Amino acid sequence: VQLQASGGGLVQPGGSMRLSCATSERTSRSYTMAWFRQAQGKERMFVAANFRSSSTHYADSVKGRLTISRDNAKNTVYLQMNNLRPEDTAVYYCAASPSVILSNLASRAAYAYWGQGTLVTVSS
Repeated sequence: VQLQASGGGLVQPGGSMRLSCATSERTSRSYTMAWFRQAQGKERMFVAANFRSSSTHYADSVKGRLTISRDNAKNTVYLQMNNLRPEDTAVYYCAASPSVILSNLASRAAYAYWGQGTLVTVSS
């Protein structure tokens, strides 16, 4: 499984941005797709997940502002980010797992496949 994240850049506070994660054809509807982020000097943290194309889950810090979606026909997962804040500045990574369970969605170790990351900078 190969993942390719794109769409990062510089955005002003309050602005919007959409990240994309292109996956290989091997990634099926049954895979859980997720986004994590890592701010400079900090650990990589869970942001959002689309669990086996059936439900979505978010970190408390992004609820109501970030939305994960997927287009299985295009093998692509998206992260729509609205009302961005300086604290959202980080490298964003997409991840995939064929076997993660609901209670473990936020665990980095549960994901076998990772994209290369794309930098999002929120600054005026």
